[in-house]
Amino acid sequence: MNTNLSYNNEHLSNLLIGFLKNEIGRIGLKKAIIGLSGGIDSAVSAYLAALALGPKNVTCIIMPYKTSSPDSTEDALKVVSQLKVNHRIADITSSVDAALKQCVGDDISKVRKGNIMARMRMILLYDESAQQNGLVIGTGNKTEILLGYSTIFGDSASAINPVGDLYKTQLRSLAEYLKVPSEILKKKPSADLWKGQTDEDELGFTYEQVDQYLYQKVDKKKSREALIKMGFKESFMDRVDKLIERSQFKRLPPLIAKVSKRTVNVDFRYNRDWKT
Repeated sequence: MNTNLSYNNEHLSNLLIGFLKNEIGRIGLKKAIIGLSGGIDSAVSAYLAALALGPKNVTCIIMPYKTSSPDSTEDALKVVSQLKVNHRIADITSSVDAALKQCVGDDISKVRKGNIMARMRMILLYDESAQQNGLVIGTGNKTEILLGYSTIFGDSASAINPVGDLYKTQLRSLAEYLKVPSEILKKKPSADLWKGQTDEDELGFTYEQVDQYLYQKVDKKKSREALIKMGFKESFMDRVDKLIERSQFKRLPPLIAKVSKRTVNVDFRYNRDWKT
């Protein structure tokens, strides 16, 4: 199947750089804080932020846990070196282990432990943003957002996200254009939450496969019958559809019970509403 997911990367990068510059500047700020994992998504966000705001206004925080791959830190430092942005390494091992001692149950699953790690990282990022009077920049791509492949209030949290409307395969192409280090481009996508973990093994399909499907289903609004005719297997479609439906709560602000005439995030949504 040959689905056209490509963008003109020069135009795309200019659009996203302008987006960051305009939206951050619009609220009177000029600094960006990014959690740099050593993966491709956070690397692209860092490159875009550095181009939009200048390296001196970008701070990347590298936050390894004791089980994290040393390669992740090394790859993150390559991005820092290439961009010449501010950075620091904050080992989260003691903080995560202290939190784990307070968890209920003798056997903490990998998912629960990974969620704590992701949320601990976001605590540090938001504290840094408060200290610097900057914004936390998101790193989640469209594929992850649609599948719910993220931790709510963890890696899904941010003030502004330049890459959230790019499927993983589109983001890879943009990363090549931005000249992200080759080691990052070639590595298997992984949240690095436990040893040997990879995104595609956990999901059960490749990003190329699911991006083709999501593009046709979400962007092109193709019917189920049309998607089957295109060659997508029903078992695959059912699995992906279930992931999308089950994770809808992650894509929405907390649901507020409506008892008044105007309710936040229901019929009071925009900045201009404040003056009307």
